[in-house]
Amino acid sequence: MNDKAHAPGPVDAGTQPPYLYAPYVSTRLRAPTRPLLPLPEDAMTTVGPLFGPHAVQRRDSDLTLGGAAPPIGERLIVCGSVRDDRGRPLPGALVELWQANAAGRYRHARDDHDAPLDPNFTGCGRALTDSAGQYRFVTIRPGAYPWRNHPNAWRPAHIHFSLFGAGLLSRLVTQMYFPGDPLLPLDPVFMSTADARARERLTAHFDPHATVEAYALAFRFDIVLRGAQATPFEGA
Repeated sequence: MNDKAHAPGPVDAGTQPPYLYAPYVSTRLRAPTRPLLPLPEDAMTTVGPLFGPHAVQRRDSDLTLGGAAPPIGERLIVCGSVRDDRGRPLPGALVELWQANAAGRYRHARDDHDAPLDPNFTGCGRALTDSAGQYRFVTIRPGAYPWRNHPNAWRPAHIHFSLFGAGLLSRLVTQMYFPGDPLLPLDPVFMSTADARARERLTAHFDPHATVEAYALAFRFDIVLRGAQATPFEGA
């Protein structure tokens, strides 16, 4: 899991979002202005951040816990696998997520959307993949929110994902969307991935087998780190 794994190139042209995508206004400010420099191979293989099961607790993956009452909104299970380009599972990978609450507001000082905050929802969690490369979170469905990128701009409901691994130097970040959302074709972030088939890999799928009766619906979001079927990752 390194910069080589998700840098745009001729093999995966259109399957990864570009650093600069004009309709997504903030990329004009943060995109590199000079050619990227490749890191030496020895730097790429240096052992990176290390962590173990003791650093991640089971309750860290349940975003509905920790408050004085359950958070407001539709409870969801979000689960999936983390695999490499050969389909091999990656056990022990750190999967983090963060999201808006059911009203479409983040618990963050810079979020001034006038939607209500939920005192029982922090909007962030983490989990380690198991021996089969699987992860599982319990959360609530996030709401859409305005973001001032362009006139009448609304972000579709989405969940941010971050992946780390022991011995890996680079953090990979992506976003998960929900099927059937009418805001998707209007969203510059989602549409910055030019290949329609690659955009499908950003959309979760309803999973009736992971759904828990009378408790929560489940959506599956499988993550592939590199190769022809790689999940699109944010490059800047």
